[in-house]
Parts: sequence; C-alpha cells; structure tokens
Amino acid sequence: MSRRAAGGGQIYLDHHSTTPVDPRVLDEMMPHFAGSFGNASSADHRYGHAAAEAVESARERVAAAVGARPEEIIFTSGATESDNMALAGTMARYRDRGDHMVTCATEHEAVLGTARHLEGSGVKATYLPVDGEGELDLGELESAIRDTTVVASVMAANNEIGTMHDVGEIGRITGERGVVFHTDAAQAAGHIPLDVRGMGIGLMSMSAHKMYGPKGVGALYVRGAKPRVRPEPLFRGGGQERGMRSGTLNVPGIAGFGKAAEIAVRGMAAEGERLRSLAARMLRPLEDAGGVLNGHPTRRLPHNLSVYFEGIEGKAIINSVADRVAISAGSACTASTVEPSHVITALGHGEGRAHSSIRIGLGRFNTAEEVDSASEIIAGAVGRLRRIGGG
Repeated sequence: MSRRAAGGGQIYLDHHSTTPVDPRVLDEMMPHFAGSFGNASSADHRYGHAAAEAVESARERVAAAVGARPEEIIFTSGATESDNMALAGTMARYRDRGDHMVTCATEHEAVLGTARHLEGSGVKATYLPVDGEGELDLGELESAIRDTTVVASVMAANNEIGTMHDVGEIGRITGERGVVFHTDAAQAAGHIPLDVRGMGIGLMSMSAHKMYGPKGVGALYVRGAKPRVRPEPLFRGGGQERGMRSGTLNVPGIAGFGKAAEIAVRGMAAEGERLRSLAARMLRPLEDAGGVLNGHPTRRLPHNLSVYFEGIEGKAIINSVADRVAISAGSACTASTVEPSHVITALGHGEGRAHSSIRIGLGRFNTAEEVDSASEIIAGAVGRLRRIGGG
C-alpha cells in the first residue's frame, strides 16, 4: 500500500515528522466521532460508559506495548506535553530533594526548551555532549549526577540521526543514584523494543502520530512503585487521569493510539528487519553520489537515514526533489527556522555539515520500488546541484 496518492504523486519518506494513520487505526477511531461520542468522565449513562471503556482498553494496549501497568499510563496531547510534564512536574514535585537536572545536547527541543525555561526559575541544568556518532558517554553521565540531581532526561532514539542510546544502562546508573530517569521515546516507541521496568525508566514520553496513530494524542508513563514517581500536574481542573492531566479526554484519538500501539508491537520484529533492509538498499546509491551517513552506523533506528552531502545545501536537495519525494532537513518542530540542526552540530562537525544534511524516514507503506525510485531521484538531484555549483 503506497502513500503516493495523498501526496499528489510524491513518495513519502518523512516518517520521523509524522506517519499516516493506519487504516486499521482509523477503523478503531471512527465510531467515537458520532455514534459512540460520549465523554469518558460521564458516569451516569451508557454513552459515558462506552467512552470510558474505549479509553481503558487503549490504556491497556499502550501499557502492554512498553511493559507498564495500565494505571501508569497518563494520556496527554502528545510527546511535547509529556516531556514538559515529566521535567517541569518532577522538578516541582521534588524541589526539596534538589535543584539540578541532567540532559543531553541532542535532545528534542521539547526537552531542551523546558530545561532552559526551568533554568530561568532557578533550576541548574547540565547538558551532556555526544561523540561524532551521537552516542552519550555513560561515564560522563555518571559523573554529572550530583547529590542535588532530581531527574535525568535522555531520549531513547534521536529524531534526526536515528542513534539509539543505551536506555537500560542509563536506567541502571540513575537508579543506583536515586535519580528519576525520563526518556523521550516519541521516535522509539512502536519501532524498537521498550520495557520500562527492565530498563529502569521512571517517566517515558510517547506520541501516537509517530506510530501510525492520530495527531494530538500521546502519553506519559509514570512509574507507580519501587520507587513511585509523581510529577506535579501542568493542567488543573476536573481531575481526569488521576488528577495528573485534567481536561476532557480525546476519546477517538486515545482509541486510535491504543490500536496503533497494538499493531506496532505485534509486527515490530518483522517490520524492523524489512525497514533496515530498505534503509541499507537506499543508502548505497546515496553513498555512490557522495553521501555520508550521520549517526551511528548500526545502533540506530531501522527506518532512519541522515545523510550529508558535502558542499550542497540540504534545503536545495529537498526543494529539487519536492515534487516527487518528501524528505526533510531535520526536526519538523523547528523546520521553519534557518538555524543549523543542533543535533548535527553537537556531533562536532560544524554548521556546514548541518546545513548540508537531509533526513529520510522510511515507513510501513513504503515499497522497495519506491526506495529505488527515490534513491535515483535524490542522487540525480545531487549530481545536478554539483554541476551547477561547479563541484
């Protein structure tokens, strides 16, 4: 099943920005827009009961996908809200323990922006560097933890270069030091195995629209015991989600999220191998055209390619192929800015490499034929741009 039709003939290869809603997910959502339209907090009639049942069913599915208990899943509007709640809420709740947090230079702006905001209110933040492949030195992480450190936030997998961090080892280090470990798993959940208990995760952010679910819905896993974590809520009102996230629940979106999580986990192993093979197939002709892979060569998301073409603006490549292939320069959340990718510059390569890199995100509905066609189109565009530039 191709995504060409919706894109007016384009081959869609920007799955890190968002994924199309899987038809099976849409089928799960549709009844909750009309016939079963109740408010999940309305306990006095069958409409409310049906909505509540849909929400709890989805909660069970999302929890099962990451090894959590259903009551540890708090539904939110997306990973950005979850990141904000995890960091701001945890620092506020445990301010008597300390005023320090640790994070990583290559985090998503939802984490970095929250950390900078907290610094304005007296929180001290340490931003750990990464090596040239985007990996964190775990010894530096351990050294950065102080007696006053409350939370450490390190993403499971990077949204631009695909490098995966050793979440289990980070969980062990933080657990031994009594620090709450938060991981932004927006790009990882549904794509690689995650086990919140086995990995020592205290808080984990997820997003439905990165795993073929709808936009506008996400979740925060909040560990319920051994030890319990409980951030201060960002929203107050009706007390929904056990008082941690007030507001009328997005029942259709939550139902879709649950179905998307179930589908993703069921097919994860086979789909991961398929996408890894397609990524390798696509990378070869791009390397023949002078491309160099950003990020770790093997410890990376199976569907990610971040490729650097020396001397050519990434935006020029993207614009040259835009009528046929949908790719991006980096995070969709900062695509309107002209600043170079903070992720690429954090690798130590400089702004030139950041400006000359493109991001490709393969997906569930891409075919080998599409990959071959897209590779040829991108490589052709690179060749034309080199000739125009005299390179």
